[in-house]
Amino acid sequence: MSGHSKWATTKHRKGAQDAKRSALFGKLSRQITVAAKEGGDPNPDNNAALAAAIAKAKSYSLPNSNIESAIKNAFGRDENAANFESIAYEGYGPAGIAVYVECLTDNRNRTAADVRSAFTHSGGNLGTSGSVAFQFDKKGEITVEKSDDLDEDSLMMAVAEAGGEDYEDNEETWAVWTDPTELMAVSKALEAQGVKVKGAELTMIPNTPVSVDVADAKKVLRLVDKLEDLDDVQNVYHTMELSDEVLAALDE
Repeated sequence: MSGHSKWATTKHRKGAQDAKRSALFGKLSRQITVAAKEGGDPNPDNNAALAAAIAKAKSYSLPNSNIESAIKNAFGRDENAANFESIAYEGYGPAGIAVYVECLTDNRNRTAADVRSAFTHSGGNLGTSGSVAFQFDKKGEITVEKSDDLDEDSLMMAVAEAGGEDYEDNEETWAVWTDPTELMAVSKALEAQGVKVKGAELTMIPNTPVSVDVADAKKVLRLVDKLEDLDDVQNVYHTMELSDEVLAALDE
């Protein structure tokens, strides 16, 4: 099995994301509410989208009380959740890097204007629907804790038995890749084998990553920051790949 390397970018951005924890919690709660509402069932055992949203939220340490409140919000008297809809925006950032932006919004006009502004002010261009989506593959990503009793051979066997497609060494953890429809099934199968699962979520993996130099990497990350700062933006994916040398320069 071979990996889909995105850890360099993830590792570099973790500190910035932690600093935005309050905003992140709000976005995670919104995801849970919408997943519960759209799935029509507050029980994650019967609602795969909700189960994935909860697993992702827990991997970012969202408190259980927040999770329970978000689910109740989907089926209580507050009908705000019903007004949110999922929408994706696509475009190109600096150096021709493809960018795919997932949003949950109650006002398409506002969100479109905000996303367009982020692209324009960061040297990018917002494209039409389908303009960059083909450069990504939707996957399920399961984060597995490393431990002394789980070496690579053991993980490989566990992933194969659970029905996973691939895995990758992310230094501090393992990433296990699955078909998006099999995310929670594989996650539960791994746990049944005694594998410690930290979280599970749906993600978009670039099928043709593009290497950039330090100057362009900074420009792309600036665009990603602007997009992630928007309340309606849930996830930002891109095709940029950071080499060890570029990553080291960014960390200086």
